Amino acid sequence: MRIDMNDLSAFVAVAQAKGFREASRASGMSPSSLSEAVRRLETRLGTRLFHRTTRSVAPTEAGARLLDRLAPALTEVFASLDTVSALGDAPSGTLRLNVPVNVARLILPGIVTPFLALHPRIRLEVTAETDLVDIVAAGCDAGIRYEERLAQDMIAIPIGPRRQRFATAAAPAYLDRMGRPRHPRELLDHACLGSGSANGVAHAWTFEREGELVKIDPSGPLVVRSGAAFDLAVDAAIAGLGVISIFEDWLRPHLDSGALEPILEPWWQEFSGPFLYFSGSRLVPAPLRAFIDFIKGERDIR
Repeated sequence: MRIDMNDLSAFVAVAQAKGFREASRASGMSPSSLSEAVRRLETRLGTRLFHRTTRSVAPTEAGARLLDRLAPALTEVFASLDTVSALGDAPSGTLRLNVPVNVARLILPGIVTPFLALHPRIRLEVTAETDLVDIVAAGCDAGIRYEERLAQDMIAIPIGPRRQRFATAAAPAYLDRMGRPRHPRELLDHACLGSGSANGVAHAWTFEREGELVKIDPSGPLVVRSGAAFDLAVDAAIAGLGVISIFEDWLRPHLDSGALEPILEPWWQEFSGPFLYFSGSRLVPAPLRAFIDFIKGERDIR
């Protein structure tokens, strides 16, 4: 059975956009052209692919099954074409990344600007969120996460600093008033500016020194539920509201200026840096390949 690839692409566009007008805006094809393409495909297959009403468009059971198999296949086809075209031309297209908030704030700024300057035909879309997501289901080309959160079937490449630390600090005025803790457990008597996940689970603070591991559950007047809100906690710490524990790079400007004073530094826990990861079961699109090569080149320079 011969079926036009454009008709298949039109079907996927309508199914993913959940409507002909919405698919038109995303694909650049007119609603009438999309409708005609879907009609041709239904005729060739001998089955209806969409339930259509004046208010909604939804795949039939046959349409849903076709979409499940066809969408990944078309992604592979277009990635293959991108890979071939990139051999003779500068890489172009959209690169979609899903990253933690701290990576978007602390690591990507030093990478994104020179990368896009080197590849002006690439458009970068970055989604920053704390929770781990299925990058394939989310329509992302790659993600950035830390080692303990990487799935086993992903290819991972180091990006950014290879060692990082959590730093603990407070405003000098607060420490003058409340005292300077000499052991992590003394933080239980301090106002701590904590953080937690979106589902309400509080993050414990972990300290380590000479093989001794100490975890405490911080308690205090402020808890932030998203990495994007860490700046609020930092401002509160500078204002003297309490003790904060966060990525050292996030606090470094304030530690250097004296606005915050480091405490318990011998106990600061060190951990490995983040990784760029992507599915090993699909061809690498040209924009992602260019990003990987750029990261590897940056690492070689260091």
